[in-house]
Amino acid sequence: MQVNYITKIEKVPQLSEEEKNKLKKVTEKYKFRANDYYLNLINWDDPNDPIRNLIIPQIGELEEWGRLDASNEKSYTISKGLQHKYRDTALLLVNDVCGGFCRFCFRKRLFINVGEEVVRDVSEDLKYIKKHKEITNVLLTGGDPLLLATKKLEKIISQIREIDHVQIIRIGSKMIAFNPYRITEDPELIELIKKYSTDEKKIYIMTQFNHPREITKEAIKAVNMLQKAGAILANQTPLIKGVNADWKTLMELFKKLSFIGVPPYYVFQGRPVAGNKPFAVPVEEGYQIFLKAIMNVSGLAKRARFAMSHETGKIEVSALTKEHIIFRYQRAHDPKNAGKIMVYKRNPNAYWLDDYTELVEEYFVENPIL
Repeated sequence: MQVNYITKIEKVPQLSEEEKNKLKKVTEKYKFRANDYYLNLINWDDPNDPIRNLIIPQIGELEEWGRLDASNEKSYTISKGLQHKYRDTALLLVNDVCGGFCRFCFRKRLFINVGEEVVRDVSEDLKYIKKHKEITNVLLTGGDPLLLATKKLEKIISQIREIDHVQIIRIGSKMIAFNPYRITEDPELIELIKKYSTDEKKIYIMTQFNHPREITKEAIKAVNMLQKAGAILANQTPLIKGVNADWKTLMELFKKLSFIGVPPYYVFQGRPVAGNKPFAVPVEEGYQIFLKAIMNVSGLAKRARFAMSHETGKIEVSALTKEHIIFRYQRAHDPKNAGKIMVYKRNPNAYWLDDYTELVEEYFVENPIL
């Protein structure tokens, strides 16, 4: 099927002229991109439709709030296109385009400053990875790697596979939700997965289904084709106001993902990124939504962790009491923090770890590799 991409809000036929004129102001600051397949998932009779909220701009995006690089990715950027935040994982920014521009995107700076952070030729970055034998995982992201031509993607993956100590290649992609035909109608992509996802070294596809309605028959077909080709799939999503920030929707998402064999992996606290105020949910409210969602699903559907991608690492929200909130490092940039647990006094208005100011206790489980 031919999927047509739309990059001007004025070209969305379902919007009124008044809406187009109003929203054009938003797209002048934060770019718009969608396609007809994805727009057809929207119930246009519902102004609060969750798929609409995912892809159609909102005036609230112009509210001054947050910053473009909320997790300070710049601080662990080694060279253009290469980030090395965690000891065993390197991240390659290989594209600055996506199948659609999620309105809540945490890396929208790539679409504003095109070409500044993304690498077109990974050769120099791979020299660094070759030298660092502790790196066992390489994550391809951006932007969306699956929007690259398959031959371009294979050139990158084949070079990574030449590095013996890299065991896992991860591809972060929302294309299965945005345009599943990218997978189902490209036999060369399926062959690529078969070739490079081996018995001992797997390719992981990190999907991003944010709402259960994105899990269409076409998307399920794409999932099955990737799985049969040898890829391992897991899903991550932020908690997004107006999309999935209610326990029933999140529960349904977890269930549907488990039914099609895609384990829920992370549910992220939304980063305080510029333009993202309409989608933000306070940490403690979000954690309670998450807990209610996993209460009545099977163990296979409740494997996700509720965490935030903080500058210092992935910090899981572990528990709430009447007075306290407990955080634990899932991943830490500084290995000394790998076993760190933090107890803070609750703050119902907090959107990020930095909003918690009353530290009650810290406890460290000693890192045995240090």
